[in-house]
Parts: sequence; C-alpha cells; structure tokens
Amino acid sequence: MRKQLSRKMMPLMLSLAMLLVAGCGSATTSSGNDVGNGEGSGGAVKVKVFKSHMGVGSLPTADNPHVKYIAEKTGVQYELITTPPGSEPSEYLNLMIASDELPDILRPIGGIEQTLIQQGGALPLDELLPEYAPHVWESIPQEAWDIVRSASPDGKIYYVPKVFLVPERAPLIRQDWVDKVGMEMPKTTDEYVELLTAFRDKDPNGNGKPDELPTSGREFGRWMDHLFAMYGVAMWEGYPEWDEYDGKIQYAGTTDNMREAIKFIRMLYVEKLLDNETFLNKGEVWQAKINNNLVGSWYHLPANVRDRYNAMLTQAPDAYIAAMPLPKAEGFEAFVTQKSMGEPEWMIPATKQDNAPNALKLLDFFYNPENDEFGRFGLEGEQHEVKDGRKVILPPADNKPLALGMKNLTTAEDMNKRIEETYPEDQQQMVKDMFEVSTADARQIAGDGLPASVYEGFPDIQSHKLFQEVLTKIVIGELPIEAYDEYVKKWNASGGEVVTQRVQEWYEKVRK
Repeated sequence: MRKQLSRKMMPLMLSLAMLLVAGCGSATTSSGNDVGNGEGSGGAVKVKVFKSHMGVGSLPTADNPHVKYIAEKTGVQYELITTPPGSEPSEYLNLMIASDELPDILRPIGGIEQTLIQQGGALPLDELLPEYAPHVWESIPQEAWDIVRSASPDGKIYYVPKVFLVPERAPLIRQDWVDKVGMEMPKTTDEYVELLTAFRDKDPNGNGKPDELPTSGREFGRWMDHLFAMYGVAMWEGYPEWDEYDGKIQYAGTTDNMREAIKFIRMLYVEKLLDNETFLNKGEVWQAKINNNLVGSWYHLPANVRDRYNAMLTQAPDAYIAAMPLPKAEGFEAFVTQKSMGEPEWMIPATKQDNAPNALKLLDFFYNPENDEFGRFGLEGEQHEVKDGRKVILPPADNKPLALGMKNLTTAEDMNKRIEETYPEDQQQMVKDMFEVSTADARQIAGDGLPASVYEGFPDIQSHKLFQEVLTKIVIGELPIEAYDEYVKKWNASGGEVVTQRVQEWYEKVRK
C-alpha cells in the first residue's frame, strides 16, 4: 500500500543531500558508534531495523530471548524500531532521515523508496544479495527482480520486493446470514441487491432490531473494493490502481467502469444497503461493526480473519464467514485485484553501506527455509505455546515484547501451511475455501509494481485526493453523477495526463 508523502514533511527531505555527503565516511548509529565495528551483547553485530507496522507490544531489548536466539544463529543482534503510537509511519520515517537517525535496514513506506533512489540515498543490492542473502536472491522470482529494476533510472536493484503469489484480499460475506434469509450466493449485481435488501429487512443477526448493515466501508470509500470489482475496476484498499482499459494502461479512477461503479454505490447508499456512516468510519469503528455481528458483506484479508471470527462467535455462535464469488454487472468483467510482486519491502540506506552485509545476513535468516517454522511461531513460551501437541500463537499484549519477522514471500503452499498451523481445526477449511473462491476471481493487474516516481510533482494525483472527493460527494448526494465527467477533466488537467504518459512508458519498459 503506497501513500503520498506528507506534504508538510517534504521540506525535511531537503536535508537528505547533506546526510548523503556525511555518509561518504563511516556509517554511524544515532549514538555515534561505528555500526560496522559496534558489537551487541555476546559479541554479535548490532543491526537497527525499522518496520513501520508492528501492532501491540513493547520493543524488545538485547536480552530478549527472540533477539538472543537470532544473534546466536547469525551473529547479528537486531534492534527493532517501529512507528510510535499516534504517529504516521511515513512522517516518522522522514523525521528519522532528516535527523540522521537512519536504521541499517528499513521497510519503505509512502513512496520514500523513490526519494532515496533518485537522490542517491539507497544502496544498490545487485552484488550484495547473492553474496550475503542467497536465500532471498534465489527465492524471489526473476519477474519480481525485473519489476524492481524497472523502478530505478539506472536499472539497478535498490530494494527487496514483497512477493505474494496468492490473492490477499477477498469479498467476504456472512454465509449464516445468507442461509437465514433463505437465499443463495448472488451471481449478478441485481441478485446481490436483492440479498442486501433481505439483510436489511429480515433481521439475520436475530436481535430483533433493524440494525443490520448489509455492506459497509471506511472513510474516503476505502475497503469496499468488492463494490468496484463487480464493474471491472482495479482497486487496492480503496485506491484506484492502473490497469489495461481499451487496450492501454490507464488510471482506473477515470474510466467508464468507475463511473458505473459509483452510480451503483450511490444507489446502495440511498437504499441504505450501504452503511450510511461509511464515509465517517475509522478503521477501528468499521472493524468493530463487523466483529459485533452487524455487517453482512465486506472486503478484507482472509488470512487475518481468525481474531475477527472469534469475536463474532461470542455473539453469534453459528456465524460462518465465506468468500463471495463476485457478482457480475452486465457488460463488465468482474475481478479481484491482485498485486503479487514488485512492491518495496526492504531497502538499505547508502549511508549504512558498512553494515549492509550484516543487515542482509539478518534478512537472509528469515528467508532460509530451515527457519520457516521459527519465523511463523517464534520461541515456545515467548511467541507460542503447545496445546494438544500443536503450536498456538500467544495473543499480543502491550507489555509483551514484539518479535521481528522479515519475510514477505507467500505461495499457495505457504498459505496452506500457515492456515493449518495457526488456525483451529474447525476453522481451517473455512479459510481455505475463502482462498479458493478469491483465487478463482483474482487477476494480477497491469500496474503491479508501478514505481511511485511516476507521480513526481503531482502529489494530489498520487494521494487520490481528487478521486476521493468526487466519490464521496456523489455517493452521499452532494453532487450528481455528471460531476464525475468534470472530475475526469480536472484530473487530466491537474497532472493526470503527464502521469499517464509516464505510466505508459514504464509499462512498455516492463513488457520488453
């Protein structure tokens, strides 16, 4: 997921050039110690790792068992850095860059990888990966490395990409609600509307109140991709993507497909088949509605459904979540957007060149197949416990140290193993069925791996600001559908034409 770099933080990037000059000498940590020669406990080399999203928990210290185990195996002691509560990840990362608090290896976010690449702040990894991270180098498909190379002006590899070879997201639905209203999975948009109407009117949650939300989304029209997908719109967590329309790659947010999808969503809103608080829903509010047995149809990650499903069961013991095959809209080809490879996952700042071999050695530990089980479960008593002969992940807690994981490469085999090892037996088939359905509808989009550099100079295009504004206003009735046509003209005049040309040039380069 890429977001626009915060506009108020962009001036901080001006100091990057000064940092790069300073980086020509020995790389240093925030405390001024020589990273290449600095030792952690027990003689291990220390590597600072920035990972933007880590969830609940405290940062581990040098004496943490997970840290010590990896240090014993690799000679590298990791020091984890993550975004503080209440901070925005891209802004926090920019602050570290501006204040010379760079980690040795980082997960880029907000398009910052392109800023670093273009200003010489990213370390090329072409020669280092085969030597210091052979498992990373060999396990990532050549196609993914080619996409990474296409994202840099000199054709070099500046980051390790995320590779996810199964669909991550899917339209989800309460199968028990479908059964209670006496209907079947919808095959068309008309049948879907009929089903949502039954959800609204027939009290499928059984509490005697008209409180059901047939389908729901989040502020800015996010996380309701299923409603766009029926009309062949490439969407990723509510952001229009780039895909082929009329024989050439285009921004999905300006297509006829999008116009028809917005008309459909507007109708759902008027009929109260779409949660009328959708454009007010923060993430936690939206999730609470799903967990509390109020939402019948939504869009999310099947792999992360366990905790949400367990919360649901406390109020609805017969709850059952299924993936919904996409209903078809007449004249459109429905599909679930799949982005499989090329998205930046790890990069090393140029100023940390001296410690790069150790950072890559740490990364390689997680990509080594011999350490897969440790990567999933960690240590007994720390990250998991054994019940009835099976390893069970311990729930996160504020006072419990976080454990670093660095591998983001998933195949269908990996996903099946994850489900079997981390889900209760009575939930495993449910989740496997979700992936089977979503895989049948999924299609990798043409813009998979598109570099953020195509948006340079046009932050409003990159942030989808214009799209989100017109979507919201049309759906809630502040503007007529005809306003979409004016928006398309404005989008093109505001830099969209320039960005489209850049994207099309990149796409031709990738295809060659």
